[in-house]
Amino acid sequence: MIQFTKKVSLLGLVLGVSSLGVMVGQTLTHQMVRASSAWAAPSGTAAATQQDRYENLELFQKVLHFVEATYVDEVNNKELVQGAIKGMLETLDPHSNFLPPDVFKDMKIDTSGEFGGLGIEIGMKDSVLTVISPIEDTPAWKAGLKPNDRIVKINSESTKGMTLTEAVSKMRGKKGTPVVLSIYREGFEKIKEVSVVRDKIKIQAVKSEPLENGYGYVRLASFNEHAAQDVKAAIDKMNSKYRLKGLIFDLRMNPGGLLDQAVEVSSLFIDGNQASDYNGVIVSTIGRNRDQKEVKYARKGGAYKDFPVAVLVNSSTASAAEIVAGALQDYHRGIIMGQQTFGKGSVQTVIELGPDMGLKLTIARYYTPSGRSIQEKGVTPDVVLDEYDPKLLAEARRKGETFLEKDLKGHMVNPDEETSAKEFKKEELDALAKEGKDKKKGDKSDKSKDDDEMAPMKFNPKEDYQVREALGFLKSYEVFKKIAAFEKPVAPTQKTASQ
Repeated sequence: MIQFTKKVSLLGLVLGVSSLGVMVGQTLTHQMVRASSAWAAPSGTAAATQQDRYENLELFQKVLHFVEATYVDEVNNKELVQGAIKGMLETLDPHSNFLPPDVFKDMKIDTSGEFGGLGIEIGMKDSVLTVISPIEDTPAWKAGLKPNDRIVKINSESTKGMTLTEAVSKMRGKKGTPVVLSIYREGFEKIKEVSVVRDKIKIQAVKSEPLENGYGYVRLASFNEHAAQDVKAAIDKMNSKYRLKGLIFDLRMNPGGLLDQAVEVSSLFIDGNQASDYNGVIVSTIGRNRDQKEVKYARKGGAYKDFPVAVLVNSSTASAAEIVAGALQDYHRGIIMGQQTFGKGSVQTVIELGPDMGLKLTIARYYTPSGRSIQEKGVTPDVVLDEYDPKLLAEARRKGETFLEKDLKGHMVNPDEETSAKEFKKEELDALAKEGKDKKKGDKSDKSKDDDEMAPMKFNPKEDYQVREALGFLKSYEVFKKIAAFEKPVAPTQKTASQ
């Protein structure tokens, strides 16, 4: 059986295998709560009076009676009541759901790899089932699904009117079996059918790469149980080879994960001993009763302090990833660059309604150290960067013709370059290779064009526009530090009595 612990998960609605088998909830938090006859009714001004409650229940009973007695077709009482509960929760928010027996059972059974997922985070946008983010290197990613893809059918069944919970139930299934998604994407001439084979989701959460001259790149794809440990290992590895002058921390396409890991990752850059502005707070959660506030603090000691950090975010940066970006922004520990983040700032809990049904209910909002709510607004980057397709950017980039000293016939050779003047240079070979590629362009068929549209996204930091821009900002930081030091006025020396 699944043990629901107090570990908080802030992952978006993801179809992927985890300790829950296949994740079907947005932000499962705290232990599972059992509903019983002792469950207390809400109190205070927000609660209806007892008389109002009786009258409303009487109205519901009347409607139920008339539907059962006079509807044109025979109806099932259980289905009517469950439909009413489902409708009630849909009036609250997109993350509160009724969990019918089939979905609730999937959450509680330890599937041991029998069931597989797609590795995709989904949500409702304009009442259409929409991809928020495919998780890197998962079946959905490899199938070429991208953020903002609209899923209009699942196995030929229309998703119009389908809830998130129902969509999850239809997409999950036995490992190795396919599910066909009908996808519409802006720019598509027609809807495309994409077959995705379910698999056990194994996520390589951290990828890293040295860039140039002491600058490093670390990408975190999700906040799993080892996120902070793996990020630290990646930074330490680069630091051991050369002293880092700056770090690009990539949280784009990160749907979130575990709250404790968001705190631990933040603590790699924010020291609880020195974070005096907000007393070391990383995130706080507040429910209906604002006096019941839960606060998470940065660890004391062990934070990296000797290099600047540029954090990349986009519209698929959500939940736990937004907590980290918000904390680093509030403490001025890093510059946030990219696009507005997703804006999911709520926490859910699972409540057992008997042995075979459940309720997933939003119970709190979370706040950044300065008290900002991320809900709906997201994190606004300090520097807005447009997103460009690397292929289109490479095709659009044109170098202007230049005429330099070295282009003059018989020019003098730089003495430092004299020994290699007659050898091929890398730039020459790169230019030849580019010419060969250019000749092959224009021969693409419609099929190859379709293949390009559904090709998996690839992160190559050295060719990524936003990474290059972030690198430029980190380099300028060193330059401006020197300028500031040069322009700093020298304190006048005290004159002695003899002078």
